[in-house]
Amino acid sequence: MSLMNMTGGDIVVRALQDEGVPFTFGIPGTHNIELYDSLAHSDSVRAILVTDEQSASFMADGVSRASGRLGVVNLVPGAGLTHALSGIAEAFMDGIPMLVLSCGIRRDLPLAYQLHDVDQLAIARPVTKAQFHPRTGSEIYSTIRHACRLAQAAPAGPVMVEIPVDHYLSRHDPAFESPLPQLPAPPAASAQQLDELRKLILASRRPLLYVGLGAAGAAADLVALAERLDAPVATTIQGKGVFPESHPLWLWCGFGSTAPGFVQKIAADCDLTIAIGCRFAEVGTGSYGLVPPGKLVHIDIDPSVLGRNFPAELKIASDAATFVSALLKDFPPRTPDPARHSAIRAGHAEILADAAKPGDASRVSPFLLLQSLQETLGPDAIYTTDSGNGTFLAMEWLRLERPRSFLAPVDYSCMGYSVPAALGAALACPGRPVAALPGDGAFLMTGLELLTAAHLGLPVMVFVLHDRELAQIAQFQQTALSKKSCSELPDLDLSALCRAVGIDYLPLSSDAEIQPVLAQALSITKSSRPVLIDVAIDYSRKTFFTRGVVRANFGRLPWADRLRFVARALSRRLLP
Repeated sequence: MSLMNMTGGDIVVRALQDEGVPFTFGIPGTHNIELYDSLAHSDSVRAILVTDEQSASFMADGVSRASGRLGVVNLVPGAGLTHALSGIAEAFMDGIPMLVLSCGIRRDLPLAYQLHDVDQLAIARPVTKAQFHPRTGSEIYSTIRHACRLAQAAPAGPVMVEIPVDHYLSRHDPAFESPLPQLPAPPAASAQQLDELRKLILASRRPLLYVGLGAAGAAADLVALAERLDAPVATTIQGKGVFPESHPLWLWCGFGSTAPGFVQKIAADCDLTIAIGCRFAEVGTGSYGLVPPGKLVHIDIDPSVLGRNFPAELKIASDAATFVSALLKDFPPRTPDPARHSAIRAGHAEILADAAKPGDASRVSPFLLLQSLQETLGPDAIYTTDSGNGTFLAMEWLRLERPRSFLAPVDYSCMGYSVPAALGAALACPGRPVAALPGDGAFLMTGLELLTAAHLGLPVMVFVLHDRELAQIAQFQQTALSKKSCSELPDLDLSALCRAVGIDYLPLSSDAEIQPVLAQALSITKSSRPVLIDVAIDYSRKTFFTRGVVRANFGRLPWADRLRFVARALSRRLLP
Protein backbone atom coordinates (compact mmCIF):
# COMPACT_ATOMS: atom_id res chain seq x y z
CA MET A 1 0.00 0.00 0.00
CA SER A 2 1.12 3.58 -0.61
CA LEU A 3 2.40 5.37 2.44
CA MET A 4 0.51 8.52 1.42
CA ASN A 5 -3.08 9.17 0.43
CA MET A 6 -4.39 6.06 2.19
CA THR A 7 -7.88 4.98 3.14
CA GLY A 8 -8.95 5.33 6.75
CA GLY A 9 -9.02 1.56 7.03
CA ASP A 10 -5.45 1.22 5.81
CA ILE A 11 -4.30 3.85 8.31
CA VAL A 12 -5.99 2.03 11.21
CA VAL A 13 -4.38 -1.25 10.20
CA ARG A 14 -0.97 0.39 9.90
CA ALA A 15 -1.33 1.80 13.42
CA LEU A 16 -2.39 -1.59 14.83
CA GLN A 17 0.53 -3.28 13.08
CA ASP A 18 3.01 -0.75 14.43
CA GLU A 19 1.65 -1.37 17.97
CA GLY A 20 2.06 -5.13 17.60
CA VAL A 21 -1.66 -5.88 17.89
CA PRO A 22 -2.24 -9.55 16.95
CA PHE A 23 -6.05 -9.75 16.62
CA THR A 24 -9.26 -7.79 16.42
CA PHE A 25 -12.55 -9.35 17.54
CA GLY A 26 -15.94 -8.36 16.23
CA ILE A 27 -18.64 -8.59 13.58
CA PRO A 28 -18.47 -6.44 10.42
CA GLY A 29 -21.35 -4.13 9.65
CA THR A 30 -22.33 -1.61 7.00
CA HIS A 31 -20.23 1.12 8.63
CA ASN A 32 -16.86 -0.65 8.81
CA ILE A 33 -16.66 -2.92 5.76
CA GLU A 34 -13.81 -0.74 4.46
CA LEU A 35 -11.87 -1.43 7.64
CA TYR A 36 -12.46 -5.16 7.31
CA ASP A 37 -11.27 -4.99 3.70
CA SER A 38 -8.02 -3.43 4.93
CA LEU A 39 -7.68 -6.01 7.71
CA ALA A 40 -8.04 -8.77 5.13
CA HIS A 41 -4.80 -7.58 3.53
CA SER A 42 -2.79 -7.38 6.75
CA ASP A 43 -0.04 -9.93 7.30
CA SER A 44 0.08 -9.46 11.10
CA VAL A 45 -3.35 -8.32 12.37
CA ARG A 46 -5.94 -11.08 12.16
CA ALA A 47 -9.65 -10.23 12.23
CA ILE A 48 -11.63 -12.82 14.21
CA LEU A 49 -15.34 -13.20 13.49
CA VAL A 50 -17.42 -13.91 16.60
CA THR A 51 -21.08 -14.80 17.16
CA ASP A 52 -21.77 -11.90 19.56
CA GLU A 53 -19.92 -8.69 20.44
CA GLN A 54 -20.10 -9.47 24.17
CA SER A 55 -17.89 -12.45 23.40
CA ALA A 56 -15.64 -10.23 21.30
CA SER A 57 -14.84 -8.07 24.30
CA PHE A 58 -14.22 -11.12 26.51
CA MET A 59 -11.88 -12.58 23.85
CA ALA A 60 -9.93 -9.32 23.68
CA ASP A 61 -9.71 -9.41 27.48
CA GLY A 62 -8.42 -13.00 27.31
CA VAL A 63 -5.67 -11.97 24.88
CA SER A 64 -4.49 -9.21 27.20
CA ARG A 65 -4.61 -11.26 30.41
CA ALA A 66 -2.99 -14.39 28.99
CA SER A 67 -0.27 -12.88 26.81
CA GLY A 68 0.32 -9.29 27.83
CA ARG A 69 -0.33 -8.18 24.25
CA LEU A 70 -3.11 -5.68 23.67
CA GLY A 71 -6.58 -7.07 22.96
CA VAL A 72 -8.77 -5.15 20.52
CA VAL A 73 -12.53 -5.29 20.15
CA ASN A 74 -13.72 -3.99 16.75
CA LEU A 75 -17.30 -2.69 16.83
CA VAL A 76 -20.02 -1.37 14.58
CA PRO A 77 -21.86 1.68 15.92
CA GLY A 78 -24.69 1.44 18.41
CA ALA A 79 -25.63 -2.16 19.06
CA GLY A 80 -22.07 -3.40 18.57
CA LEU A 81 -20.91 -1.17 21.40
CA THR A 82 -23.81 -1.87 23.74
CA HIS A 83 -23.45 -5.63 23.21
CA ALA A 84 -19.76 -5.39 24.07
CA LEU A 85 -20.18 -3.21 27.15
CA SER A 86 -20.14 -6.14 29.58
CA GLY A 87 -16.64 -7.18 28.57
CA ILE A 88 -15.44 -3.60 28.36
CA ALA A 89 -16.71 -2.95 31.89
CA GLU A 90 -15.07 -6.19 33.11
CA ALA A 91 -11.74 -5.02 31.73
CA PHE A 92 -12.27 -1.57 33.25
CA MET A 93 -13.06 -2.91 36.73
CA ASP A 94 -10.28 -5.52 36.65
CA GLY A 95 -7.63 -3.17 35.24
CA ILE A 96 -7.11 -4.99 31.93
CA PRO A 97 -5.81 -3.07 28.89
CA MET A 98 -8.07 -3.07 25.82
CA LEU A 99 -8.53 -0.97 22.70
CA VAL A 100 -12.21 -0.40 21.95
CA LEU A 101 -12.15 0.38 18.25
CA SER A 102 -15.62 1.65 17.42
CA CYS A 103 -16.99 2.91 14.16
CA GLY A 104 -19.12 6.06 14.20
CA ILE A 105 -21.91 7.37 11.99
CA ARG A 106 -21.22 9.83 9.17
CA ARG A 107 -20.24 13.29 10.34
CA ASP A 108 -19.94 14.79 6.85
CA LEU A 109 -23.72 14.79 6.30
CA PRO A 110 -25.98 17.24 8.20
CA LEU A 111 -28.75 14.65 8.42
CA ALA A 112 -30.46 13.36 11.55
CA TYR A 113 -31.76 9.89 12.55
CA GLN A 114 -28.91 7.96 10.97
CA LEU A 115 -28.64 4.20 11.42
CA HIS A 116 -27.17 3.29 14.85
CA ASP A 117 -27.03 6.98 15.86
CA VAL A 118 -26.39 7.11 19.62
CA ASP A 119 -23.85 9.07 21.67
CA GLN A 120 -21.27 6.30 21.88
CA LEU A 121 -18.64 8.33 23.69
CA ALA A 122 -21.14 9.13 26.45
CA ILE A 123 -22.13 5.46 26.73
CA ALA A 124 -18.52 4.33 26.98
CA ARG A 125 -17.28 7.09 29.27
CA PRO A 126 -18.09 5.38 32.61
CA VAL A 127 -16.24 2.18 31.66
CA THR A 128 -13.23 3.43 29.70
CA LYS A 129 -10.11 5.34 30.71
CA ALA A 130 -10.41 7.77 27.81
CA GLN A 131 -12.43 8.31 24.65
CA PHE A 132 -11.09 9.73 21.38
CA HIS A 133 -12.76 10.89 18.17
CA PRO A 134 -10.35 11.82 15.35
CA ARG A 135 -11.69 14.94 13.66
CA THR A 136 -9.76 14.35 10.44
CA GLY A 137 -8.39 11.30 8.69
CA SER A 138 -4.84 12.53 9.17
CA GLU A 139 -5.30 12.20 12.97
CA ILE A 140 -6.24 8.51 12.87
CA TYR A 141 -2.75 7.03 13.04
CA SER A 142 -1.49 9.03 16.01
CA THR A 143 -4.83 8.69 17.83
CA ILE A 144 -4.84 4.89 17.56
CA ARG A 145 -1.24 4.58 18.66
CA HIS A 146 -1.73 6.94 21.59
CA ALA A 147 -4.87 5.03 22.64
CA CYS A 148 -3.01 1.70 22.57
CA ARG A 149 -0.26 3.03 24.79
CA LEU A 150 -2.67 4.76 27.15
CA ALA A 151 -4.65 1.52 27.57
CA GLN A 152 -1.51 -0.27 28.72
CA ALA A 153 -0.21 2.53 30.93
CA ALA A 154 -0.96 2.34 34.63
CA PRO A 155 -3.62 2.04 35.76
CA ALA A 156 -4.39 -0.16 32.74
CA GLY A 157 -7.86 -0.32 31.24
CA PRO A 158 -9.95 0.06 28.07
CA VAL A 159 -9.57 3.12 25.84
CA MET A 160 -12.11 3.90 23.13
CA VAL A 161 -11.50 5.38 19.69
CA GLU A 162 -14.54 6.21 17.56
CA ILE A 163 -13.76 6.63 13.86
CA PRO A 164 -16.60 8.06 11.75
CA VAL A 165 -17.50 6.01 8.73
CA ASP A 166 -16.74 8.93 6.39
CA HIS A 167 -13.07 8.57 7.38
CA TYR A 168 -13.21 5.01 6.04
CA LEU A 169 -14.94 6.06 2.82
CA SER A 170 -12.33 8.65 1.85
CA ARG A 171 -8.58 8.89 1.50
CA HIS A 172 -6.18 10.87 3.66
CA ASP A 173 -2.56 11.89 4.05
CA PRO A 174 -1.57 10.12 7.29
CA ALA A 175 0.70 11.96 9.70
CA PHE A 176 3.08 9.07 10.41
CA GLU A 177 5.86 11.38 11.54
CA SER A 178 3.81 13.34 14.07
CA PRO A 179 5.21 12.84 17.59
CA LEU A 180 2.98 10.82 19.89
CA PRO A 181 1.84 12.42 23.15
CA GLN A 182 4.18 11.52 25.97
CA LEU A 183 2.72 9.45 28.79
CA PRO A 184 3.95 10.16 32.31
CA ALA A 185 6.62 7.82 33.63
CA PRO A 186 5.39 5.27 36.17
CA PRO A 187 5.76 6.48 39.75
CA ALA A 188 8.54 5.06 41.88
CA ALA A 189 9.20 4.90 45.59
CA SER A 190 11.45 7.61 46.96
CA ALA A 191 14.56 6.83 48.99
CA GLN A 192 12.83 8.28 52.03
CA GLN A 193 9.81 5.99 51.59
CA LEU A 194 12.04 2.95 51.22
CA ASP A 195 13.93 3.92 54.37
CA GLU A 196 10.65 4.33 56.27
CA LEU A 197 9.50 0.91 55.12
CA ARG A 198 12.80 -0.72 56.06
CA LYS A 199 12.44 0.73 59.56
CA LEU A 200 8.89 -0.64 59.83
CA ILE A 201 10.08 -4.07 58.71
CA LEU A 202 13.02 -4.12 61.12
CA ALA A 203 10.69 -3.10 63.96
CA SER A 204 8.16 -5.79 63.11
CA ARG A 205 8.14 -9.27 64.54
CA ARG A 206 6.40 -11.02 61.66
CA PRO A 207 5.41 -9.29 58.36
CA LEU A 208 2.75 -10.53 55.93
CA LEU A 209 2.93 -10.00 52.16
CA TYR A 210 -0.39 -9.50 50.34
CA VAL A 211 0.03 -9.30 46.56
CA GLY A 212 -2.29 -8.72 43.63
CA LEU A 213 -2.12 -8.84 39.85
CA GLY A 214 -0.28 -5.53 39.89
CA ALA A 215 2.71 -7.36 41.38
CA ALA A 216 2.98 -9.79 38.45
CA GLY A 217 5.97 -7.95 36.99
CA ALA A 218 7.99 -8.41 40.19
CA ALA A 219 8.47 -12.10 39.31
CA ALA A 220 11.50 -13.73 40.99
CA ASP A 221 12.21 -10.63 43.07
CA LEU A 222 8.89 -11.15 44.85
CA VAL A 223 9.96 -14.65 45.87
CA ALA A 224 13.32 -13.29 46.98
CA LEU A 225 11.57 -10.62 49.09
CA ALA A 226 9.31 -13.17 50.81
CA GLU A 227 12.31 -15.37 51.59
CA ARG A 228 14.40 -12.41 52.77
CA LEU A 229 11.61 -11.35 55.16
CA ASP A 230 10.55 -14.94 55.92
CA ALA A 231 7.05 -13.55 55.32
CA PRO A 232 3.98 -15.68 54.54
CA VAL A 233 2.32 -14.62 51.29
CA ALA A 234 -1.36 -14.30 50.48
CA THR A 235 -2.68 -13.13 47.11
CA THR A 236 -5.83 -11.59 45.75
CA ILE A 237 -8.02 -13.67 43.43
CA GLN A 238 -6.62 -11.91 40.35
CA GLY A 239 -3.17 -12.31 41.82
CA LYS A 240 -3.38 -16.10 41.85
CA GLY A 241 -0.14 -17.44 40.40
CA VAL A 242 1.78 -14.19 40.87
CA PHE A 243 3.56 -15.95 43.73
CA PRO A 244 4.31 -19.67 43.12
CA GLU A 245 1.79 -21.72 45.07
CA SER A 246 4.18 -24.58 45.67
CA HIS A 247 6.40 -22.28 47.71
CA PRO A 248 6.52 -23.06 51.46
CA LEU A 249 5.57 -19.45 52.32
CA TRP A 250 2.42 -19.34 50.16
CA LEU A 251 -0.76 -19.18 52.23
CA TRP A 252 -3.93 -18.70 50.17
CA CYS A 253 -5.93 -16.36 47.96
CA GLY A 254 -6.94 -14.03 50.78
CA PHE A 255 -6.31 -14.31 54.50
CA GLY A 256 -9.61 -13.33 56.15
CA SER A 257 -12.95 -15.04 56.64
CA THR A 258 -12.85 -16.70 53.19
CA ALA A 259 -9.59 -18.52 53.97
CA PRO A 260 -9.11 -21.77 55.92
CA GLY A 261 -8.60 -21.52 59.65
CA PHE A 262 -4.84 -22.14 59.57
CA VAL A 263 -4.40 -19.23 57.12
CA GLN A 264 -6.43 -16.89 59.31
CA LYS A 265 -4.40 -17.90 62.37
CA ILE A 266 -1.01 -17.38 60.71
CA ALA A 267 -2.07 -14.03 59.23
CA ALA A 268 -3.51 -12.81 62.53
CA ASP A 269 -0.16 -13.50 64.20
CA CYS A 270 1.58 -11.04 61.85
CA ASP A 271 2.17 -7.45 62.93
CA LEU A 272 2.86 -5.71 59.60
CA THR A 273 1.04 -6.03 56.26
CA ILE A 274 2.88 -5.12 53.06
CA ALA A 275 0.28 -4.97 50.28
CA ILE A 276 1.69 -4.77 46.74
CA GLY A 277 -0.30 -4.27 43.53
CA CYS A 278 -3.79 -4.65 45.00
CA ARG A 279 -6.80 -2.48 45.84
CA PHE A 280 -8.55 -4.38 48.66
CA ALA A 281 -11.67 -4.64 46.47
CA GLU A 282 -14.87 -6.33 47.65
CA VAL A 283 -14.59 -9.67 45.88
CA GLY A 284 -10.87 -10.14 46.51
CA THR A 285 -11.36 -9.48 50.22
CA GLY A 286 -14.47 -11.67 50.50
CA SER A 287 -16.88 -8.76 51.09
CA TYR A 288 -14.20 -6.94 53.08
CA GLY A 289 -13.99 -9.93 55.39
CA LEU A 290 -10.39 -9.34 56.34
CA VAL A 291 -8.43 -6.80 58.37
CA PRO A 292 -4.75 -6.22 57.56
CA PRO A 293 -2.82 -7.31 60.65
CA GLY A 294 -0.66 -4.66 62.29
CA LYS A 295 0.38 -1.56 60.41
CA LEU A 296 -0.46 -1.46 56.68
CA VAL A 297 2.02 -0.42 54.02
CA HIS A 298 0.16 -0.07 50.71
CA ILE A 299 2.08 -0.02 47.42
CA ASP A 300 0.35 0.38 44.05
CA ILE A 301 1.09 2.06 40.76
CA ASP A 302 -2.28 3.88 40.98
CA PRO A 303 -2.07 6.53 43.73
CA SER A 304 -5.87 6.78 43.96
CA VAL A 305 -6.23 3.29 45.51
CA LEU A 306 -3.72 3.78 48.32
CA GLY A 307 -5.38 3.59 51.71
CA ARG A 308 -8.82 3.79 50.08
CA ASN A 309 -10.50 0.93 51.99
CA PHE A 310 -8.07 0.40 54.87
CA PRO A 311 -6.00 3.15 56.51
CA ALA A 312 -2.32 2.84 55.66
CA GLU A 313 0.64 3.77 57.81
CA LEU A 314 2.70 4.28 54.65
CA LYS A 315 1.41 4.84 51.09
CA ILE A 316 3.80 4.33 48.20
CA ALA A 317 2.86 4.97 44.57
CA SER A 318 5.18 2.77 42.56
CA ASP A 319 5.47 0.14 39.89
CA ALA A 320 5.69 -3.17 41.75
CA ALA A 321 8.76 -4.52 39.97
CA THR A 322 10.74 -1.33 40.54
CA PHE A 323 9.63 -1.18 44.16
CA VAL A 324 10.49 -4.77 45.08
CA SER A 325 13.85 -4.58 43.34
CA ALA A 326 14.72 -1.38 45.22
CA LEU A 327 13.56 -2.76 48.58
CA LEU A 328 15.73 -5.84 48.24
CA LYS A 329 18.95 -3.86 48.01
CA ASP A 330 21.11 -4.02 51.15
CA PHE A 331 18.36 -5.66 53.16
CA PRO A 332 19.50 -8.31 55.66
CA PRO A 333 17.69 -11.68 55.60
CA ARG A 334 15.65 -12.84 58.56
CA THR A 335 16.23 -16.18 60.19
CA PRO A 336 13.51 -18.57 58.97
CA ASP A 337 10.94 -19.70 61.53
CA PRO A 338 10.66 -23.50 61.23
CA ALA A 339 7.48 -23.59 63.32
CA ARG A 340 5.69 -21.23 60.95
CA HIS A 341 6.82 -23.17 57.88
CA SER A 342 5.63 -26.35 59.52
CA ALA A 343 2.25 -24.81 60.36
CA ILE A 344 1.76 -23.72 56.74
CA ARG A 345 2.75 -27.15 55.42
CA ALA A 346 0.51 -28.97 57.91
CA GLY A 347 -2.41 -26.65 57.22
CA HIS A 348 -2.31 -27.27 53.49
CA ALA A 349 -1.94 -31.01 53.99
CA GLU A 350 -4.97 -31.09 56.29
CA ILE A 351 -7.34 -29.25 53.94
CA LEU A 352 -6.17 -31.26 50.94
CA ALA A 353 -6.77 -34.51 52.79
CA ASP A 354 -10.23 -33.34 53.78
CA ALA A 355 -11.07 -32.26 50.24
CA ALA A 356 -10.02 -35.66 48.89
CA LYS A 357 -12.60 -37.53 51.02
CA PRO A 358 -15.18 -39.35 48.91
CA GLY A 359 -18.37 -37.45 48.17
CA ASP A 360 -21.45 -38.30 46.11
CA ALA A 361 -20.49 -41.39 44.10
CA SER A 362 -22.93 -40.42 41.36
CA ARG A 363 -21.37 -37.01 40.73
CA VAL A 364 -17.94 -35.43 40.20
CA SER A 365 -15.86 -33.99 43.03
CA PRO A 366 -14.58 -30.50 42.10
CA PHE A 367 -11.33 -31.11 43.98
CA LEU A 368 -10.53 -34.38 42.22
CA LEU A 369 -11.50 -32.93 38.84
CA LEU A 370 -9.24 -29.89 39.21
CA GLN A 371 -6.37 -31.87 40.70
CA SER A 372 -6.50 -34.40 37.86
CA LEU A 373 -6.92 -31.68 35.25
CA GLN A 374 -3.80 -29.94 36.46
CA GLU A 375 -1.84 -33.19 36.38
CA THR A 376 -3.06 -33.80 32.83
CA LEU A 377 -2.38 -30.34 31.39
CA GLY A 378 0.88 -29.58 33.18
CA PRO A 379 2.28 -26.35 34.63
CA ASP A 380 1.86 -24.20 31.51
CA ALA A 381 -1.93 -24.45 31.34
CA ILE A 382 -4.26 -21.44 31.34
CA TYR A 383 -7.57 -21.66 33.19
CA THR A 384 -10.51 -19.37 32.52
CA THR A 385 -13.39 -19.23 34.97
CA ASP A 386 -16.77 -17.57 35.24
CA SER A 387 -18.74 -15.55 37.72
CA GLY A 388 -19.73 -17.94 40.50
CA ASN A 389 -18.63 -21.24 41.96
CA GLY A 390 -16.22 -22.14 39.18
CA THR A 391 -13.97 -19.20 40.02
CA PHE A 392 -13.87 -19.95 43.74
CA LEU A 393 -13.37 -23.69 43.31
CA ALA A 394 -10.51 -23.15 40.88
CA MET A 395 -9.06 -20.45 43.12
CA GLU A 396 -9.04 -22.84 46.08
CA TRP A 397 -7.91 -26.11 44.47
CA LEU A 398 -5.63 -25.23 41.57
CA ARG A 399 -1.98 -24.72 42.47
CA LEU A 400 -0.39 -22.33 39.98
CA GLU A 401 3.24 -21.39 39.54
CA ARG A 402 3.16 -18.37 37.26
CA PRO A 403 1.05 -15.29 36.49
CA ARG A 404 -1.23 -15.09 33.43
CA SER A 405 -2.47 -18.61 34.17
CA PHE A 406 -5.74 -17.77 35.94
CA LEU A 407 -8.20 -15.61 34.01
CA ALA A 408 -11.31 -14.77 36.03
CA PRO A 409 -13.94 -12.04 35.96
CA VAL A 410 -13.52 -10.62 39.43
CA ASP A 411 -14.57 -7.06 40.24
CA TYR A 412 -17.31 -6.73 37.60
CA SER A 413 -17.97 -10.48 37.93
CA CYS A 414 -19.68 -10.86 34.57
CA MET A 415 -21.26 -14.20 33.65
CA GLY A 416 -20.35 -15.61 30.27
CA TYR A 417 -16.66 -14.72 30.48
CA SER A 418 -14.85 -18.06 30.52
CA VAL A 419 -15.60 -19.59 27.09
CA PRO A 420 -14.74 -16.55 24.94
CA ALA A 421 -11.80 -15.64 27.20
CA ALA A 422 -10.45 -19.16 26.66
CA LEU A 423 -10.64 -18.64 22.91
CA GLY A 424 -8.73 -15.36 23.21
CA ALA A 425 -6.11 -17.05 25.39
CA ALA A 426 -5.75 -19.96 22.97
CA LEU A 427 -5.24 -17.59 20.04
CA ALA A 428 -2.70 -15.47 21.90
CA CYS A 429 -0.80 -18.37 23.52
CA PRO A 430 -0.89 -21.24 21.00
CA GLY A 431 1.71 -23.31 22.87
CA ARG A 432 -0.21 -23.44 26.16
CA PRO A 433 -3.15 -25.75 27.03
CA VAL A 434 -6.37 -23.84 27.80
CA ALA A 435 -9.30 -25.03 29.92
CA ALA A 436 -12.53 -23.11 30.54
CA LEU A 437 -14.65 -23.77 33.64
CA PRO A 438 -18.11 -22.23 33.12
CA GLY A 439 -21.15 -23.14 35.14
CA ASP A 440 -24.14 -24.15 33.05
CA GLY A 441 -25.80 -20.76 33.68
CA ALA A 442 -22.75 -18.88 32.42
CA PHE A 443 -22.36 -21.28 29.50
CA LEU A 444 -25.88 -20.46 28.31
CA MET A 445 -24.77 -16.87 27.78
CA THR A 446 -21.78 -17.31 25.46
CA GLY A 447 -21.48 -21.04 24.79
CA LEU A 448 -22.24 -20.63 21.11
CA GLU A 449 -18.71 -19.29 20.70
CA LEU A 450 -17.79 -22.98 20.51
CA LEU A 451 -18.83 -22.54 16.88
CA THR A 452 -16.00 -20.00 16.59
CA ALA A 453 -13.62 -22.42 18.30
CA ALA A 454 -14.57 -25.18 15.88
CA HIS A 455 -14.19 -22.88 12.88
CA LEU A 456 -10.75 -21.71 14.00
CA GLY A 457 -9.58 -25.14 15.18
CA LEU A 458 -8.77 -23.92 18.69
CA PRO A 459 -7.75 -26.74 21.05
CA VAL A 460 -9.67 -25.58 24.12
CA MET A 461 -11.28 -27.82 26.74
CA VAL A 462 -14.60 -26.48 28.02
CA PHE A 463 -15.74 -28.11 31.27
CA VAL A 464 -19.39 -27.20 31.78
CA LEU A 465 -20.05 -27.54 35.52
CA HIS A 466 -23.56 -28.86 35.06
CA ASP A 467 -25.94 -28.82 38.04
CA ARG A 468 -29.05 -27.09 36.59
CA GLU A 469 -28.75 -24.18 39.01
CA LEU A 470 -27.18 -20.78 39.30
CA ALA A 471 -25.12 -22.52 41.94
CA GLN A 472 -23.44 -19.62 43.74
CA ILE A 473 -26.71 -17.69 44.09
CA ALA A 474 -28.65 -20.84 44.98
CA GLN A 475 -26.16 -21.55 47.80
CA PHE A 476 -26.48 -18.02 49.12
CA GLN A 477 -30.28 -18.29 48.97
CA GLN A 478 -30.34 -21.64 50.75
CA THR A 479 -27.93 -20.46 53.44
CA ALA A 480 -29.51 -17.08 54.15
CA LEU A 481 -33.15 -17.73 53.30
CA SER A 482 -33.63 -21.51 53.55
CA LYS A 483 -35.29 -21.24 50.16
CA LYS A 484 -34.21 -21.06 46.54
CA SER A 485 -36.12 -18.87 44.12
CA CYS A 486 -35.63 -18.27 40.40
CA SER A 487 -32.18 -19.92 40.44
CA GLU A 488 -33.04 -23.34 38.99
CA LEU A 489 -32.22 -23.76 35.30
CA PRO A 490 -34.08 -25.77 32.68
CA ASP A 491 -31.91 -28.65 31.54
CA LEU A 492 -29.99 -28.53 28.30
CA ASP A 493 -28.86 -31.34 26.00
CA LEU A 494 -25.23 -30.35 25.61
CA SER A 495 -24.49 -33.29 23.34
CA ALA A 496 -27.04 -31.97 20.84
CA LEU A 497 -25.50 -28.51 21.01
CA CYS A 498 -22.06 -29.96 20.36
CA ARG A 499 -23.36 -31.79 17.31
CA ALA A 500 -24.90 -28.56 16.09
CA VAL A 501 -21.65 -26.58 16.28
CA GLY A 502 -19.41 -29.45 15.20
CA ILE A 503 -17.29 -30.20 18.27
CA ASP A 504 -16.61 -33.30 20.33
CA TYR A 505 -18.73 -34.04 23.40
CA LEU A 506 -17.64 -36.08 26.42
CA PRO A 507 -19.89 -36.83 29.42
CA LEU A 508 -18.27 -36.97 32.86
CA SER A 509 -20.60 -38.43 35.48
CA SER A 510 -18.45 -39.65 38.38
CA ASP A 511 -14.97 -39.54 39.90
CA ALA A 512 -14.17 -42.95 38.46
CA GLU A 513 -14.46 -41.49 34.94
CA ILE A 514 -12.19 -38.48 35.45
CA GLN A 515 -8.89 -39.98 34.29
CA PRO A 516 -10.14 -41.70 31.11
CA VAL A 517 -12.26 -38.71 30.10
CA LEU A 518 -9.37 -36.29 30.59
CA ALA A 519 -7.08 -38.53 28.56
CA GLN A 520 -9.64 -38.58 25.75
CA ALA A 521 -10.10 -34.79 25.95
CA LEU A 522 -6.34 -34.26 25.73
CA SER A 523 -6.16 -36.48 22.67
CA ILE A 524 -8.87 -34.41 20.98
CA THR A 525 -7.21 -31.07 21.68
CA LYS A 526 -3.86 -32.39 20.47
CA SER A 527 -5.59 -32.79 17.12
CA SER A 528 -6.35 -29.03 17.18
CA ARG A 529 -10.01 -29.51 17.98
CA PRO A 530 -12.09 -28.09 20.83
CA VAL A 531 -14.00 -30.38 23.15
CA LEU A 532 -16.84 -29.92 25.65
CA ILE A 533 -16.85 -32.04 28.80
CA ASP A 534 -20.28 -32.22 30.45
CA VAL A 535 -19.46 -32.46 34.17
CA ALA A 536 -22.10 -33.68 36.63
CA ILE A 537 -20.56 -31.51 39.30
CA ASP A 538 -21.03 -32.11 43.02
CA TYR A 539 -21.62 -28.79 44.76
CA SER A 540 -22.70 -30.32 48.06
CA ARG A 541 -19.63 -28.91 49.84
CA LYS A 542 -19.54 -25.13 49.98
CA THR A 543 -16.27 -23.39 49.22
CA PHE A 544 -14.30 -21.57 51.90
CA PHE A 545 -15.14 -18.42 49.95
CA THR A 546 -18.91 -18.93 50.05
CA ARG A 547 -18.93 -19.69 53.75
CA GLY A 548 -16.67 -16.74 54.52
CA VAL A 549 -18.69 -14.22 52.51
CA VAL A 550 -21.89 -15.27 54.28
CA ARG A 551 -20.18 -14.85 57.67
CA ALA A 552 -18.70 -11.48 56.74
CA ASN A 553 -21.98 -10.01 55.53
CA PHE A 554 -24.05 -11.49 58.34
CA GLY A 555 -21.58 -10.27 60.95
CA ARG A 556 -21.88 -6.62 59.93
CA LEU A 557 -25.69 -6.56 60.12
CA PRO A 558 -27.30 -4.87 63.15
CA TRP A 559 -28.40 -7.37 65.81
CA ALA A 560 -32.10 -6.83 65.08
CA ASP A 561 -31.59 -7.77 61.44
CA ARG A 562 -29.43 -10.77 62.35
CA LEU A 563 -32.21 -12.11 64.58
CA ARG A 564 -34.78 -11.49 61.85
CA PHE A 565 -32.72 -13.40 59.28
CA VAL A 566 -32.15 -16.31 61.65
CA ALA A 567 -35.82 -16.49 62.64
CA ARG A 568 -36.95 -16.47 59.01
CA ALA A 569 -34.49 -19.20 58.03
CA LEU A 570 -35.48 -21.40 60.98
CA SER A 571 -39.20 -20.97 60.37
CA ARG A 572 -38.80 -22.00 56.74
CA ARG A 573 -36.86 -25.11 57.71
CA LEU A 574 -39.50 -26.11 60.25
CA LEU A 575 -42.50 -25.07 58.15
CA PRO A 576 -41.48 -25.35 54.49
